[in-house]
Amino acid sequence: MKPDQWHRLLDSRASRRQMFTYAAGVAGLVALGQLPSGATDPTPTLPANPFTLGVASGDPRPDSIVLWTRLAPQPLADDGLGGMPPVAVPVRWEIAEDDAMRRVVRKGTATARPELAHAVHVEVHGLRPGREYWYRFAVGNETSRIARTKTAPAAHWATEVSYAFASCQQWEAGFFTAYQDLAAQDVDLIGHLGDYIYEYGIGATGGQRKTPLSAAHGAAVQTLSQYRLRYALYGTDPDLQAARAVAPWFVSVDDHDVEDNWGADRSPTGATAENFLRRRAAAFRAYFENQPVRPSSLPTGPDMSLFQTIPYGRLATFYVLDERQFRSPANITARLDPNRTMLGQDQLDWLLRGMGRSRSSWNILANQVMMFQLDRLTDPGLQQLNPDTWDGYAAERDRLWAGITERRVANPVVITGDAHVNVASELKADFADPNSPNVGVELLATSITSGGNGTDTSAGGQEWLAANPHLKFFNNQRGYVRCRVAKDTMRADYVVVDKVTTPGGVPSVRKSFVVESGRPALQDA
Repeated sequence: MKPDQWHRLLDSRASRRQMFTYAAGVAGLVALGQLPSGATDPTPTLPANPFTLGVASGDPRPDSIVLWTRLAPQPLADDGLGGMPPVAVPVRWEIAEDDAMRRVVRKGTATARPELAHAVHVEVHGLRPGREYWYRFAVGNETSRIARTKTAPAAHWATEVSYAFASCQQWEAGFFTAYQDLAAQDVDLIGHLGDYIYEYGIGATGGQRKTPLSAAHGAAVQTLSQYRLRYALYGTDPDLQAARAVAPWFVSVDDHDVEDNWGADRSPTGATAENFLRRRAAAFRAYFENQPVRPSSLPTGPDMSLFQTIPYGRLATFYVLDERQFRSPANITARLDPNRTMLGQDQLDWLLRGMGRSRSSWNILANQVMMFQLDRLTDPGLQQLNPDTWDGYAAERDRLWAGITERRVANPVVITGDAHVNVASELKADFADPNSPNVGVELLATSITSGGNGTDTSAGGQEWLAANPHLKFFNNQRGYVRCRVAKDTMRADYVVVDKVTTPGGVPSVRKSFVVESGRPALQDA
């Protein structure tokens, strides 16, 4: 099969069987290092520097890290291929113990292949735990920026952990000013909890950014070419590039990464399962190509392994969840049905098994949609509950927390995105009883841009606080959350920017909380 046939397959009306047949073959060849790529050009002539989308690292382990880049000398070429020729290109990489790249400890050559939009995922092993490293890529005479990464601490180290998390970065809604601030922070790890891209068509003037765009950006994203182009548009943002260059990331998928409010093989627009799965396959392929994830996570057709555990020394373990691929259809009236699932039985078993075996001081669930119950005071019945969140899957939420409590999991903390507001909540064993014990806490981070500038609070936010005593904070600005994990405490700082619809937003810490070990409650810092 020629190098461009997979691209054409996902831009066509292929059946699910065709996608699985070819994708399975591609996955096997990638594992063997034998992905067909046609000609290889060791000295390609490129129209410009190919590192316009920056570099990134991800999935840290005590002895390894993933390094990523994607070659794109013309990143906004309408076909989504970044101006690259249809040939495989060797990419040199090196990782060093100093930012001047004098003490190089590992180096090699990877192959950027047209089948993967000339993306490179280098899995570097043999590194030292809990250590800063710097890395770069080169093609011909062109060199990428030098970026920083860090391995995870050794399993027995009680090293304090600093991490930040964010979500929901709609490009046309504003500027990624919060990432400019995040890039200046000294954090060990950054998590993105979904909605890395938005699939909506973007007008010719680029929304709030006032950046002229070609007509190719105007349609809703559905094909592989379109998803690749959308990731390239986001990837050119200098603030996002800066944040991806200062620390390793872990990432997860939410709805807009494919289509708003999708679940399993269902599109909310009424598309057939076959048509939607073709779209999902394209979205997952582009997601893989543009994120610093391990080569083994290459999707097979419309399916991709997304949930994972990231051990981070003695103090923290992160459980990155997948709340889209396995969920039952949205139905708020069936929220108490024990047969309905958000995670799917295999993922729920994996999560409870892992948390039950954990010896970490803090166990952090990286979660896409709000887990706390939210009474919005909009209707006296069930209609005020959001079926797209855990409120629509209350029976499984109860099973999850019963399992966590039964296993005596130390200090469970949920970190969440999606909702475009800042909220801090205590999680109840029984949300119907305000006096029931707390079983954990949830830190919900607002969006990077989605929703525009926002305000410090709102009438709706005051209603949320009044109707939900387990909520301890509400804010409707843009930003991210920064956390510090120590043996006995976790501190969370809600960082906000005063505006995103124009450049020059000013960041500040709006609110800080401390959670004490063994006490699942939010205390003002």
